[in-house]
Amino acid sequence: MNETGRVNTWNLPNSLTIFRIFSIPLVMFFISRSDQPLPAFWAAFFFSMASITDLLDGFLARRQKCVTALGKLLDPLADKLLISAALVMLIPKGRVEAWMAFLIIGREIAVTGLRGIGVTGGVVIDASGLGKAKTIFQISALIALLLHFTYLGINFHQFGKVLLWLALILTVWSGVDYFVRFYRLFTGEQR
Repeated sequence: MNETGRVNTWNLPNSLTIFRIFSIPLVMFFISRSDQPLPAFWAAFFFSMASITDLLDGFLARRQKCVTALGKLLDPLADKLLISAALVMLIPKGRVEAWMAFLIIGREIAVTGLRGIGVTGGVVIDASGLGKAKTIFQISALIALLLHFTYLGINFHQFGKVLLWLALILTVWSGVDYFVRFYRLFTGEQR
């Protein structure tokens, strides 16, 4: 907070979110060259580092009591951009099916649009446990698919495919759950 008691917009949590956004081209650069193990490792490494900032920025914002409107806008946007970029870049490499990427990205766009409608109507729906699990599985699947090669006897491509299917199920499930909760809150219908 500054002298006037207002939260400084350019705080550490928001800086981490900005870092996540600016790391996307670096992740994309290494994904584009990830037909060999070393660039694949670096793609997974930088994607992992960017993903970790997602955990840190929210934790620090709450702990330091420096939640800002900018952070509320940029944090989910940064997550969607990072995950969408990785999904799209992995399609031509044959590691992600285009229809799976479409469903995951489509759900994110639809929920973001619904949130925008909700805000105008005074309805705010917090992230659910399903939504958080969805994000964890998406990130885990993408890290494994970025690693792609076999390390320590683990076929990361196959492991990533299994995780991606689980992420897809959670993505659709949490999307439906979000729309149902929105409908009930917006119309005043109780369970």
